[in-house]
Amino acid sequence: MTREKNNYGDYRTITTMKMLNAAILILVLFYPSLSTAWPTHTVCKEKNLEIYYKSCDPVQDFALSIDGCSKILTNTFDIRAAMILRHNIKELSLNVNLIINGKSILAYSQKLCEPNDRRFIFCGKRKGEHIYYEGPVTLGIHEIPQGEYKVSVKLYNGDHLTVACADFTIKNK
Repeated sequence: MTREKNNYGDYRTITTMKMLNAAILILVLFYPSLSTAWPTHTVCKEKNLEIYYKSCDPVQDFALSIDGCSKILTNTFDIRAAMILRHNIKELSLNVNLIINGKSILAYSQKLCEPNDRRFIFCGKRKGEHIYYEGPVTLGIHEIPQGEYKVSVKLYNGDHLTVACADFTIKNK
C-alpha cells in the first residue's frame, strides 16, 4: 500500500480513494433514479432535415436508425430497430401524437397485435426476448413542411404497460 501526500499536507491512502471512486461509479451505473433522462439520439441529420428521439420510458431506452433523412420522403425506406422486452406482447397498441407549440394537433391510435393475430414479427413475443427489425417501412409521407415538430409515440400492451415510448423532434429548415 502506498501513501501520497496531498496539497493540504495530510496523508491519504490511495487504495481507499480508488475504492471510494469505484463505489461511486458503481452507484451511478446501477442506480437508475440518479440519471434524470435518457440521452437524445440522432436518427438522421442532413442539410435541411434533422430527426432526433429520446425514450420517454424512465426504465428503458431502445435503438433506432435509418440510412438518411431524404429517404423518409420516399414511399418506402429501411430502418433498424432493437430493444429487449420488459413485458409480454399478446396485445399491442400504438398511440401517436403530433405536437406543435405544446398543443396536440393530431392523435392517432391503432391496435397492432391481437391475442391470436401475428400480423407483425413482434406479436406474441415474451418478456426478456430481444426484438430486432431491419427492413422496409412505409409511412406515406411525401413532404414535411418547414418548422419544428414534436411527435410522441407510445406502444403499450394489453395490460396497459409501456412496451416502448419515444418523443421525436423533427426539424425541417
